Order: sequence, then structure tokens, then C-alpha cells
Amino acid sequence: MKQNIRHLSLSELQTLVTNWDFKKSKANYIYETIWYRHIYNFAEMPELPEGLLILLNEHCFIPQTKIFNNQMSTDGTIKCSLQLFDKHLIEGVLIPTEHRITVCVSSQVGCSLSCSFCATGYMERKRNVTFDEIVDQVVLLNDLALVHYQKPISNVVYMGMGEPMLNYQNVIQSVEKLTDQKGLSIAPKRITISTAGVAKMIKKLADEKIKINLALSLHAANDKKRNEIMPINESNRLEELIAMLNYFHTKSKNEITLEYILLEGFNDTIEDANELIAFYKKVPVHLVNILEYNSIQNANFQKPKESAIDAFVQHLQQHHINAHLRRSRGKDIAAACGQLANMSTT
Repeated sequence: MKQNIRHLSLSELQTLVTNWDFKKSKANYIYETIWYRHIYNFAEMPELPEGLLILLNEHCFIPQTKIFNNQMSTDGTIKCSLQLFDKHLIEGVLIPTEHRITVCVSSQVGCSLSCSFCATGYMERKRNVTFDEIVDQVVLLNDLALVHYQKPISNVVYMGMGEPMLNYQNVIQSVEKLTDQKGLSIAPKRITISTAGVAKMIKKLADEKIKINLALSLHAANDKKRNEIMPINESNRLEELIAMLNYFHTKSKNEITLEYILLEGFNDTIEDANELIAFYKKVPVHLVNILEYNSIQNANFQKPKESAIDAFVQHLQQHHINAHLRRSRGKDIAAACGQLANMSTT
């Protein structure tokens, strides 16, 4: 079987090329062309001698992620359905604002966590997205940013399809590629990994002291309610998550954000707000993002009335919580938080 050449480290690629009796410099050239110029065809590497080109085509391949289709929202958000080399589809989102352009990337084809408010949670997890495919998403969305907004992306959030912490190694390898100063050179402080709360992997991230931000999808600040909408909470209870978030901050000093979707009649009362305040005070949280619920086909939740949303946010702020109401972007094209399900058919 042919080998995915992007899964070779530079030293492994050098060994491969020198074993074929070609100079190490040719391996360096291949590596730089693949990762810094994003070339997907050996024939487009003019400095390769014919003999090496033949061997590469015989033994290796460069998988390519392609835009299957895309849609633009009335607010400028762009959602892309992206086709991986094995025909699986995932979705990525480009979110422009006045001061930044953020890309939201997927880490799994589907998801295994079954969160009841999230469209991806109703999908079967097919496989993990590899680190090079995650980089491809960013590269493709960056190209769209340059075309439509004449400036590159500034931020990357791992908040698309799947649970990043259940694809940990690929996610971390993709971060290494995205922050490479010879490549896209995205500052680590502009990268955020979102998790539904895989405690042992939060600890691993802390121990490795990787300089990126962390967001916890909380959505309920007591175990009973959180169990109802997020089955992962049954094995990752709130007290354990509190301990791991404190550990993460102590080890890394990186920012922690809480994400909290308001669901009418479920977690939107002042009592719920008080539970969120109590949780907040136990963790060194930088920001609480209060999210609007975006309706999906399989769930019966509703977005609360504006008066209830305002009362919830104001109560948090009155208690000196750094809370921000984040309005949905791209909901007219099912690109908003919780809506990614890859229903593309054309």
C-alpha cells in the first residue's frame, strides 16, 4: 500500500529519500513544498529528479481535502462541506468580524458523545480526522478569507464536528503545524480547543504545557441536568472537571472559557445562573460565553425569550462574572453552534 507522505516526520522523510540514494536536501524540499506551499502532487515539484519522482509516485501519496460545496450567510459567515480523500465529509466554518477572522474546524467525522442539543451528536462517529486533514481545513478556509475578505485568518477554534480530546494526538500535531513559523504561523494564544469535558485529556494537555486556550462546553452547572443533555458527564463529573481545570491553569497559565447554551425551561432560570456563578468561582475562568440555542431537526429544545436571555446575562454580570452574550453567526445556513451535521447533498 502507498504511504501518506505527510505522516512522515522530516527525519523519516530524509531516511526514505537517502535510502533511495538521493540527497537529504531533496527530502527537505519535499517537506517544505508539502507543508509550506501546500502542494498535493509530486509532479508539481519541479526540483525533483525523474528517478525520485517515479519512486515517490510508486510508494507514496499526498491525500487532498477538497471543498465539496460552500454557502455564504447573510452575515458573511461561510460554511464549507469538505471532502476527505476517502470521500467522508466534514464541515468547517469561516467567521469574519470587524477585528478578526476565525475558522472553526472539525476533528472527527461525526461524534460519539451524543449531546442532545447538538446536530453532530446525532451522527455516528465514522473516524478521526488526521492532523494533516485538520491543517487542510485551515488552509482552505484561509484561501476563502483571502478571496472574500482580502485578509488571512487570525484565530482557529476546534469547535466543529467531533470531540477534539478524543482525537488528541492528531489535534496536537495539527496545532504544531499551524503554529509553525514557516507555515501559517498562527500564534498559540489565538488557538482554542473546545471540549465537552474529557477530564484525563485535560490533564494530559496541562502536563504537556501546550500554549493554547481551552474552552469547556458546560451548558449546565449541576450534574443531574448535565447528565440529561451530555452523557459524558456521567463519567466526567463536575467536581472532577473543576479539579482538572484548576490543574490545567496551574500548569499552563492558559486562558479558560466556559461555553453555556441557554435552553428554554431547562437551564435558563436565575437558579441556573446561580449554579453557574458557583461553578465559575471554583475555576480560574477568563470568560463565560452565553450562547444562543440554534434549533436542529432531532431536538425539541427552544431558544429562550430575549427577556429571559437578558435577565440571565445581567444576573451574571451583576455578580461580577465576565459574561458575554455571543450572538449566533451563520444560522441561516446551519453553520451556527451545534448545527454542524454535514447534510450536504450537492
